[in-house]
Amino acid sequence: MSLSVRNCLLLTLPVLALTSIGCNNTPKNALRQSQLRAHQLYEQNRQLAMERNGMGMTQSQLAAEKARIEQQYLATKQSLDAANARLQNLQASNGQLEDQMRNIVQRPGTSPLSDDATLRLKKLKDKYPDFEFDAQTGVSKFSTDLLFNSGSDEIRPEAIKVISEFASIMNQSDARHLKVLVSGHTDDRPVSKKSTQEKHQDNMGLSAHRALSVLRTLRKSGIAESRMGVSGYGMHQPVEQNKTEASRARNRRVEIFVLAPDASVAGWDPDPSIDLR
Repeated sequence: MSLSVRNCLLLTLPVLALTSIGCNNTPKNALRQSQLRAHQLYEQNRQLAMERNGMGMTQSQLAAEKARIEQQYLATKQSLDAANARLQNLQASNGQLEDQMRNIVQRPGTSPLSDDATLRLKKLKDKYPDFEFDAQTGVSKFSTDLLFNSGSDEIRPEAIKVISEFASIMNQSDARHLKVLVSGHTDDRPVSKKSTQEKHQDNMGLSAHRALSVLRTLRKSGIAESRMGVSGYGMHQPVEQNKTEASRARNRRVEIFVLAPDASVAGWDPDPSIDLR
């Protein structure tokens, strides 16, 4: 072999060796990178699986909470529906009672008074200017300015006479079987005096207490308590608008409704199973 050929071979061998080494390293690096990538993907998949499991637990908890809230809503709605039904029943009952009251005491031309009793009450009206009597309805009215001092529910001594004469008429044979409903009314001015507020919190209380005082005076004058009842309306049933002192004076009144013996303002049929003794 010539020197030149030998030298060429010697130079070629290291190159081949380097080439061989480079070829063997490339697959190893690729494998290592693939293994590293696979491990990264495994960790990513594991993390995603954990997050997915955690989200599934959260969704389960949310579903349970939603079911609990829905049950609570249904229970609340049922209670509200029941309360509304009771309220409607009460409103219907109140409406029936109001209609019954109007039919008993406000229907024109239905006075239960006899002609003689009506005539006597007309004469009482002529005798006392502050006493009013409607022969058609049988309703009598007393001005509270006649009966009471301002803010008081104590009958004035000079007013006892007219109440006693009214009671005398109602105790005569042709009227003594009739019932009496005493109703108190005020004007629109609120109770302001401290001394009045101590006994009557508001106009409603003042009107009811005045009606009760008239009832007690009628009782002392001989009308049986079993024939009578009271009501107070405060300022809520004026006969005129409260614009002047004169109109306010007319609204301050005590009305006495004369009712038939079988009249029942608030009918009640007791449960036979309940012992009332």
